[in-house]
Amino acid sequence: MSSIVIISGSPSEFSRSEQVLKYLGGLLKKEHFSVTHVSVKDVSYEDLFTGNFNSPTVKQIASLIEEADGVIVGSPVYKGAYSGVLKALIDILPQDVLKHTPVLPLMTGGSPSHLLAVEYTLKPVLATLKAHNLKGIYILDEQIDKQNAIPIIDVEVLQRTKKQLDYFIQLVNHTVGSAAAIPYQR
Repeated sequence: MSSIVIISGSPSEFSRSEQVLKYLGGLLKKEHFSVTHVSVKDVSYEDLFTGNFNSPTVKQIASLIEEADGVIVGSPVYKGAYSGVLKALIDILPQDVLKHTPVLPLMTGGSPSHLLAVEYTLKPVLATLKAHNLKGIYILDEQIDKQNAIPIIDVEVLQRTKKQLDYFIQLVNHTVGSAAAIPYQR
């Protein structure tokens, strides 16, 4: 069974981005993936803001990510970029933690003017961790209802999101298949 790690960069307890990530995790479980959710809230603020690379929690998160066959990273847009607390976590992860790993970036925001935040902020920082970035998903806050079992309420956005998730699944399955055939690639 392939493993997926979903990382939430939202500091909010019940955010739109986190609800979408949980929904995607449910879809992946239906496809027989092992899914682990990680949140920036799982790491103490002392470890994040002092850059504690040796924190047991940070080491555990890094290990989960390194062993994952695929990773989804989501964050709300704050001031035109991903959350600062997500950046604090990324800064204390090993430099190549995402090496050769398919990564699906996802952002939610209140304005269409932040559409390119995925391309210009989140994807570049994931690339520094050696991620194999996919196209990514941006969803407007108004297209999400946190109370619904299917939080993405816009039909076209839901279809586009499922299409990106399907592509992610195909890439993960291909990567896992390639790694099984040639063990040293992964």
